[in-house]
Amino acid sequence: MRRPVWLICLLGLVVAASAAEVPRYRVGVCDWMILKRQKLGAFQLAKEIGADGVEVDMGGLGDRPTFDSKLGDPVVRGQFLGKARELGLAVSSIAMSGFYAQSFAEREGVDRMVQDAIDTAKAMGVSVLFLPLGVQGDLVKRPELRPAVIERLKAAGRQAEAAGVVIGVETALDAVDESALLDEIGSPAVKSYFNFANALQSGRDVCAELRTLGKDRIVQIHASNRDGVWLQNDPQVDLPKIKVTLDDLRWSGWLVIERSRDTTRTGAKDVTFNYGANTAYLKQVFQSE
Repeated sequence: MRRPVWLICLLGLVVAASAAEVPRYRVGVCDWMILKRQKLGAFQLAKEIGADGVEVDMGGLGDRPTFDSKLGDPVVRGQFLGKARELGLAVSSIAMSGFYAQSFAEREGVDRMVQDAIDTAKAMGVSVLFLPLGVQGDLVKRPELRPAVIERLKAAGRQAEAAGVVIGVETALDAVDESALLDEIGSPAVKSYFNFANALQSGRDVCAELRTLGKDRIVQIHASNRDGVWLQNDPQVDLPKIKVTLDDLRWSGWLVIERSRDTTRTGAKDVTFNYGANTAYLKQVFQSE
């Protein structure tokens, strides 16, 4: 049955309006970096900063069998999701930042930790998880860990595939080696969580790295550098050029701010002051159209 022209037009307007509601690039902040690790107040602060959403952390690890997370409680999850809806914000991703300091390749019980994070993401309607290999899992300094990392990421990939989510892995490898790592893992549920800082602090070209990885290997981006200056004042960061690169790749997704705090200006310890400036600049470059 043919639909009337007025209905086709109306449906087109609805689709266009829905697409317009979500920008191609969204800007988020890490809850642990704005000093609100797994705290409800992260959303209000993110709103004041001007962000579109929050990367919510699973909490610390220490010697625990899994993350120190309150989000397994449906009541707490409901509070987080309700606050996000109230403020018009999203949860960009669920982070396993505990692996910055712990060895994903060597720590016992990582399958449970990963599953707990996946279950949390699913319960919160979040499709991306962040997994840093960190200092203990630096494959440049500790290449002997590569077989264990691959084996464990293959297992994590199976867990993620079963849940319909994607794990974004941050490594210290350059784009060529990281691409090879991801290809060897061979899971559509394990991709790169690209970090500007890793490339810049190793003297690599961010745009070249992004092009080498390609659109399909990059699930999310930490769009910041080391502390010292804001992104707009950082001589290492050519944000307009990075946007051109991502546009060329036809990539879209979340740009999440970790660092890039100005440590020289009055109020440099003020989270809103620093993250507000970086958020505003990212939006100026990536959402100005």
